[in-house]
Amino acid sequence: MRLKMCSIHVKDPAAAHTFYTETLGFETLMAMPEYNLFIIKDPGADNSSSPGLLLEPSDNPIGANYMNAVYQAGLPAVVLGVPDVQAEYKRLLAAGVTFKGEPSEDPSGVSAVFDDGCGNFVQLHQD
Repeated sequence: MRLKMCSIHVKDPAAAHTFYTETLGFETLMAMPEYNLFIIKDPGADNSSSPGLLLEPSDNPIGANYMNAVYQAGLPAVVLGVPDVQAEYKRLLAAGVTFKGEPSEDPSGVSAVFDDGCGNFVQLHQD
């Protein structure tokens, strides 16, 4: 058994797709703009082995309430693994991404949290 797909609620799937592909470096697994459907995957991953991340429209009141509550609580909606949080922090900061603070270390490792501009906080965690 393996993870096939998961989702993250976003305010605007097309804008989220642009941010996640152009700024973060993910690749498009599926894009159907006419249906407001965008799925991304890890860069360079084989389509059959990489789980997709559905950029889910938050037009459903349940989804919007959940997304807004998680954001207002300051919790990350998704955690992304990177080999070097400090390097990724510098790269994304230079690209205009807004972080909640500088990278920090705790017993679970090194991490940093940023705002994706689409209604979510995203945590980078060092692999």
